[in-house]
Amino acid sequence: MLKILIPTLALVPVTWMVPKKWLWPTVLLHSLLIATASLSWFKYITETGWTTTNNYLATDTLSTPLLVLSCWLLPLMILASQNHVSHEPLARQRLYISVLTSLQIFLILAFGATEAMMFYVMFEATLIPTLILITRWGNQAERLNAGTYFLFYTLAGSLPLLVALSLLYSSTGSLSFFIIQYLGPLQLSTLLDKLWWAGCMLAFLVKMPLYGMHLWLPKAHVEAPVAGSMILAAVLLKLGGYGMIRMLVILDPLTKELSYPFIILALWGIIMTGSICLRQTDLKSLIAYSSVSHMGLVVGGILIQTPWGFTGALILMIAHGLTSSALFCLANTNYERTHSRTMILARGLQTILPLMATWWFIMALANLALPPLPNLMGELMIISSLFNWSWSTIVLTGLGILITAGYSLYMFLMTQRGKVPSHLLAIEPTHSREHLLIALHLLPLLLLILKPELISGWAA
Repeated sequence: MLKILIPTLALVPVTWMVPKKWLWPTVLLHSLLIATASLSWFKYITETGWTTTNNYLATDTLSTPLLVLSCWLLPLMILASQNHVSHEPLARQRLYISVLTSLQIFLILAFGATEAMMFYVMFEATLIPTLILITRWGNQAERLNAGTYFLFYTLAGSLPLLVALSLLYSSTGSLSFFIIQYLGPLQLSTLLDKLWWAGCMLAFLVKMPLYGMHLWLPKAHVEAPVAGSMILAAVLLKLGGYGMIRMLVILDPLTKELSYPFIILALWGIIMTGSICLRQTDLKSLIAYSSVSHMGLVVGGILIQTPWGFTGALILMIAHGLTSSALFCLANTNYERTHSRTMILARGLQTILPLMATWWFIMALANLALPPLPNLMGELMIISSLFNWSWSTIVLTGLGILITAGYSLYMFLMTQRGKVPSHLLAIEPTHSREHLLIALHLLPLLLLILKPELISGWAA
């Protein structure tokens, strides 16, 4: 763990000391080396249980894929941001990279934490760099409004979790994930116990986000710069799923009854947010709502608490992280050329940028879960475990899949096909940097087809 954490911490002084000419290449190379080194965590993935470095930080088969995804994303965010931040004063460029690095540090500490309270503190700490990214480097004037939504939704949702963890500590004497899983079921029966259950879950359901508590997400995504959108979609939403899986181990007897309304909301959310996507004009907003739809499936998979549900949820979280991050990068390449997120103003890009259209097509297919990509593995596992739990869920999940296919193809056709508008004739060509960026998103997705046990071992 420290062989990744210490180089990541060292990236902050490197950012401030390196000469201007070498700032972006040095930081990119440094972060790529960290990302490559993080793959060594997969060495112990076949072992069940924890691979411990010390009492405070450890990895297991649930946290390892999420940790590697967090490390993999930092060089990609630096690659994606280079064009629109390099025109700013040097100090602001350095600050921007430092904010991205601090976000990675907090994420490593959150996913590696062995104590529930340390996980809570790091879960909250990721809020600060994300808020700075949205409110300082966002594109439009509404970014302050989006930052306020993001801050208050997350804080209001996670304060009950703090109280719930304090109560758990006073009754069990420990918050260590090593010990909690062996405590045996708690005797929970009163109304206060049910409120305690809701307090434990609420923070994670807001972070996921569950349909009904999702209003902060499209606002935050639309206003954030490209790196903010990438990290939000790829990793920060997964903090919610990770926390839910960790906490459900100890909430066992109550979850069977109390999870019904949340499962219904999650499945209904798949239909509703998918329908919103079909009517969407704003490209980034469409990708943001599609994230809510996919996360609804993950919430359903986690809350029914079957091995297949958990495994499917973990696979879908990783696959969705790579896919939606790539879609936000593609949306950003469009935005940098047309200076508009409205899809109808930037049509027919296939004739001008044919290779970029190929990337769009592949990522749209990944978003609608094309076989044999991990997206399909995760969705099939969750849908079959939901069907096994209650056959009526097939109506909602089946409709959800149809709508997902519909809006993914709609997004591709609206941006790439059709007659080129006259205002787009003098457009900047694509750069190798952008093709490398999408290739580095697609490569892990394709490699996971060959070795899916790397991201599916937790519930086995």
